[in-house]
Amino acid sequence: MALYLYQGAYTSESWAAQLADPQNRVETVGRAVCESVGGRLVGGWLSFGEFDIVLIMDVPDNVSIAAIGMAVGAGGAMKSSKTTVLMSGDDGVAALRKASSVTYKPKK
Repeated sequence: MALYLYQGAYTSESWAAQLADPQNRVETVGRAVCESVGGRLVGGWLSFGEFDIVLIMDVPDNVSIAAIGMAVGAGGAMKSSKTTVLMSGDDGVAALRKASSVTYKPKK
């Protein structure tokens, strides 16, 4: 399983629908989409700024998170979204160590 950060911005129509029928969509929708691909919702929050909703999802792989993004995008409730792969500190250190063996010479 891998961790992903999903950030989404609702359309004005989606906000209007939520105002008409308030409920915790973070929990109900977030949990359902994660479980539908064999994953789990780690946590979810509404937020201020560029994005209205933030979810941390633990799902099997990149294909699973891409499928979630596509399905949510096709639903029409989001005007924009962004998905970020999250790495543990240990994975980051492993990547730093492995970087020294990568062959790369920048062009000048």
